[in-house]
Amino acid sequence: MSLDMMTPITNQLPETYRALSSEELDRRITEAKKQLGKDLVILGHHYQRDDVIQYADHRGDSLKLARIGAEQREAKYIIFCGVHFMAETADTLSTPEQIVVLPDLKAGCSMADMADIEEVEEAWEVLQKEFGDTIIPVTYVNSTAAIKAFVGRHGGTTCTSSNAHAILTWAFEQKKRVLFLPDQHLGRNTAYQMGIPLEEMVVWAPISGQFEEVKGNLDDVRMILWKGHCSVHQKFTPEQIQGVRERDPEMKVIVHPECSFEVVQQADCSGSTDYIIKAIEAAPPGSRWAIGTEVNLVQRLANEHPEQHIVLLSTTMCPCLTMNRIDRPHLLWALDQILEGKPTNQIKVEPDIAHWSKVALDRMLEIK
Repeated sequence: MSLDMMTPITNQLPETYRALSSEELDRRITEAKKQLGKDLVILGHHYQRDDVIQYADHRGDSLKLARIGAEQREAKYIIFCGVHFMAETADTLSTPEQIVVLPDLKAGCSMADMADIEEVEEAWEVLQKEFGDTIIPVTYVNSTAAIKAFVGRHGGTTCTSSNAHAILTWAFEQKKRVLFLPDQHLGRNTAYQMGIPLEEMVVWAPISGQFEEVKGNLDDVRMILWKGHCSVHQKFTPEQIQGVRERDPEMKVIVHPECSFEVVQQADCSGSTDYIIKAIEAAPPGSRWAIGTEVNLVQRLANEHPEQHIVLLSTTMCPCLTMNRIDRPHLLWALDQILEGKPTNQIKVEPDIAHWSKVALDRMLEIK
């Protein structure tokens, strides 16, 4: 499903917004929020820039924002400061009367783009022939609405890095095998922590249409991992962890489960964005941490916890570039367009896709 079939493409940000001073941007955003009042709610993902997330009425990881988004019933407008698949989820869970806006349509997700619906449907046919009716599909919420709908149609559900363990536990109660989309690392790391050996996992490569990393007998396979990854978290390496340990043996390493298996195994602990935040909040003064996740969040944690020594695991890591496309000029533009009665960059998922996507999301939200 192409973007333009679900979302009206509008004009680019007017240059006049780029020319505004920082003070003027802050003043006008604050005033616009005040004018819209309860008709507006702004959701902000933890990876957002500080100058944007300060305006979020709710901030969180993907699971928290999915739950919050489902609860929004009073607001007429939902502005999602995140990436495209998150805004799709918000639209799927909102009422028909509500309008979901993504300030910049180019704020996408390379991981989500790695699972194309046509490739997934082709792979499903092959896997059904190979394994029969023994597979249930599970997709990370970092996926398009079309992929979520595919999962919903085939009895599966979605997951986040926060609840992946609970979701896979549920999935294995339904079928012998799980097709996990689109992040191979989260699937592998979670399944391994559940006691599933690497020999019972394979990677499906959509480009070649073949299995990779086959370490055992295909009949014993339980996890079929889609060959996808997060371009930010994949940049963390075991060598970076070794360097930290050599420079500062007292420093603990905590990473996101979207990192590679080798990185997660060498780290002191791993967990979702929410897990990382809570671990830092609970740590005693004087604690020393190297964190393997998106740089905006790491820097925010360092600023909020000066009593601890917090650094990014990598010394050369860039932020999530697509997430960072949401800036104050785009946010103000979105607010102004709403005030003028012509919302820009509305995210609207097609009814059939929205129905089955919601089926998958509702299954996730019901699993504790």
